[in-house]
Amino acid sequence: MLLPLSSHNVIQYLQDECLCSSEDGLLDASELPESGKKNLNLLVIAGNSKLLVKQKRSVERDGIPHEFFNEWLFHQLLQQFPVLGNLSAIAPLIQHFDEENSILVRNYLSEYVELGKFYRHQDIFPTEIATAIGATLAGLHRATFQRREYRDFMSAAPEGEFRYNFYNPAQGVGSISPEIFGMVPTDALKFYVLYQRYESLESAIADLAYEWQPCCLTHNDLKLSNILIHSRWNKLDNCLVRLIDWEACSWGDPAFDLGTLLASYLGIWLKSLVVDSSIELEESLHLAMTPLEVIQPSLLALIRAYLNAFPMILDYRSDFLVRVIQFAGLTLINQIQETIKCHKCFDNADIYMLQVAKNLLTIPEQSVMSIFGISESEIVSPVAKLHQLPQPEKEQQLVRLYYEKTRLRGC
Repeated sequence: MLLPLSSHNVIQYLQDECLCSSEDGLLDASELPESGKKNLNLLVIAGNSKLLVKQKRSVERDGIPHEFFNEWLFHQLLQQFPVLGNLSAIAPLIQHFDEENSILVRNYLSEYVELGKFYRHQDIFPTEIATAIGATLAGLHRATFQRREYRDFMSAAPEGEFRYNFYNPAQGVGSISPEIFGMVPTDALKFYVLYQRYESLESAIADLAYEWQPCCLTHNDLKLSNILIHSRWNKLDNCLVRLIDWEACSWGDPAFDLGTLLASYLGIWLKSLVVDSSIELEESLHLAMTPLEVIQPSLLALIRAYLNAFPMILDYRSDFLVRVIQFAGLTLINQIQETIKCHKCFDNADIYMLQVAKNLLTIPEQSVMSIFGISESEIVSPVAKLHQLPQPEKEQQLVRLYYEKTRLRGC
């Protein structure tokens, strides 16, 4: 990194790049509280306009490769293909990308608020918001579905580098080496013991990885903090939702986006559990401060809006809803691993989350009823009838004389 930014030099940097000038009036810069270990986030006020300046704190790419480049590439996709113009309304406008210094500048959406903060502060879950999110996400997937020209465009890599294939997010816990004993506390080692004990869990994740089918543009980090809603959402008919932080976007599996979002909603419920060693899991789930029943209407509105706007996904993958549920379980496991990595802990709440994740992954058909309150057929059938989608034929109950695929445990 050649030029580390701060609130003291960012205005000069923007002036050098002709992104603002002293003629704009009042110039002010401050670091946002959302800055983390990975990114520095600076808010710059230049007269009547506001810019968000993001910079990687380290040029080492230990996560998704080409992160800022991916976000810039998505912006370039929208510019290159005007037919995708409607998608530009769901993402902030990128003003500048400096690959050498790992800097990205975009419009700051001052009239929008993070959805996660909205839910925490208001403690309400309007179905109108969930419906808007479902339709917005479906619009992204539908507009790019199986379009080779978009896929080829998104396969580009930064100059001098190569992108051999698209990232498959269906990854379980990696191989455990002796070094882990010096990296995580003793209590956190229980997670790895429990994970390895559930062979069906590893098998389900291996199936997800094997059947991963990238077919459209996906956001790949669709948590509630990366969704913005307009502060006057209840007074507007459109532009309710914006999706931010496209650093992980690529050609991917739409079920992963929806599963990630579902897991973020479930996190509200799971993080409100009353946890005690004397309370069984089932009782704790029902004693949650934010019961699942409170969130269920939004979950159902989300999935119905998505399927109504993108019904052909059921023709492409008749098991789409099941895969969404499984990806939600996988996302919860990834959240547990992130907690262990950042906070060095694994408590009873995480054990409960692991149990829920296991159920989502290994018994997804039954989990549909638990999560949405109705069966898979009750969700899918109205969509199939309305759009006259072909119903999957029932497979004959014959004994297989072969294995469909070979799978190694934990792969």
